[in-house]
Amino acid sequence: MFRKWIEAMRLRTIPVSIAGVITGTALAIWHGGFSLTPALLCLLFAVTAQIASNFGNEYYDFKNGMDKKGREGFRRGVTEGDITPKAMKYATFLMLGLAALTGCTLLFYGGWWLLPVGLCVMVAALAYSTGPYPLSHHGLGDITVIIFFGVIPVTLTFWLQTGEWSESVTLLGASLAVGMMAANVLIVNNYRDMDDDMSVGKKTTVVIFGRKVMGAVYLISGVLAMILTIPLWKSLPLWTVFLPAIYLMMHISTWRKIIKSRGSALNPLLGKTAMNLLMFSLMLLAVVLIAG
Repeated sequence: MFRKWIEAMRLRTIPVSIAGVITGTALAIWHGGFSLTPALLCLLFAVTAQIASNFGNEYYDFKNGMDKKGREGFRRGVTEGDITPKAMKYATFLMLGLAALTGCTLLFYGGWWLLPVGLCVMVAALAYSTGPYPLSHHGLGDITVIIFFGVIPVTLTFWLQTGEWSESVTLLGASLAVGMMAANVLIVNNYRDMDDDMSVGKKTTVVIFGRKVMGAVYLISGVLAMILTIPLWKSLPLWTVFLPAIYLMMHISTWRKIIKSRGSALNPLLGKTAMNLLMFSLMLLAVVLIAG
């Protein structure tokens, strides 16, 4: 049973939430504002909120008839009967509660204005899959990921450690870059699930625009993400330009495999896309530690 819950957490996607916090922390270190406790709290908040969203996605997609037995992709515990719907619902709100508790501790570092931001994250975690207009069912999942896995975690992690919005162009560019790389994980997920999603009326961007277009969007997003980080590289030593070059090599290699794959063959490529993002953030952290 424990293994079924681990599968439901979708651990292959967790690097996406980790990467945003690492990137924000790397930028904070470069600007001389590193603070361990808020960094760790941001990391805990990001991971618990994502697990809550993953649990909620599984529960509400089952409840709304969006998941069917034997569909492509990772095994859905509720749909396949491994986990009861009631247990998954409770787990969703338990993880939301843990995220909320962690968020409350961050108020001591950032002040009460963080409260509405935290509430927005909580709402988005559920609105992605449920409510009167589920975001993931209407082609809005990608922009949601850019905001909540890129802009918000990177900028807030930076601010909570430095207490300032300095280098706003660099910060915004890096946060959008992380968001676009994170959205690529969702593109692979929806690329794989296109036929199943079409059969139940779920309108992801891949269903709306097709695999060929979204395959091109995947490639362009990674390239554009590196362009958005140009202000960052201009502030770092010249030798650090190897980092975006390495990322682009990994990105293009993964893209070439994605456009040739279908069904369960895309599962490892989804994980590879998430790991490409995590590697980018870890290399950035290493670069600022060495250069600093």
